[in-house]
Amino acid sequence: MNIVPVNLAVEDELSEAVLRAILSQLRGYAVGVAYRRGGSGYLRRTIRGFNNAARGTPYVVLADLDRYQCPPALIRDWLSVPQHPNLVFRVAVREVEAWLLAHRSALASFLGIPEKSIPRDVDGLEDPKQTLIDLARRSRFRELRDAIAPRRESTARIGPDYNGRLSAFARKHWDARLAARSSASLQRTLRKLAAFRPTWTTP
Repeated sequence: MNIVPVNLAVEDELSEAVLRAILSQLRGYAVGVAYRRGGSGYLRRTIRGFNNAARGTPYVVLADLDRYQCPPALIRDWLSVPQHPNLVFRVAVREVEAWLLAHRSALASFLGIPEKSIPRDVDGLEDPKQTLIDLARRSRFRELRDAIAPRRESTARIGPDYNGRLSAFARKHWDARLAARSSASLQRTLRKLAAFRPTWTTP
């Protein structure tokens, strides 16, 4: 098997952990540099640079759909030039948290909650992040409740170790292929990455 070197560009720590978990489970990838410097705004501003850089080293970019109607609409809005074949641009519907929710049995065990409390239609959730936080508030593990969910009186949207705890879940417990059974957007991403072969050009 030929190893494909790739650089990553993501919105945050959690997106990076999920993408690294996917590439590790698919095998055949060697991750170089991971760029994450300020959420979706940073990705949107620099996507053309990553597209140009993909001529030398392939890039995998992962963004959240958020309020866009569909992934193609986001990609058209962000990247107004032809997409290089070595730029793999994937979009989580509607947030990468939906992909974590999609492995219902693992997340239920991790949080210590009933599996039936986790929604089945994760791609249909309007706010997967809030759904995950609400589930974490029901965890039987106080340290997870305190880490993932913000205090009731806090103005923060997430808990103090939200990214750290969920990144650890992605690395240690989450199975991308099992999760893809409940998430069409994740399934499309796995298929794209499994079939991806970079186009190498000689000077």
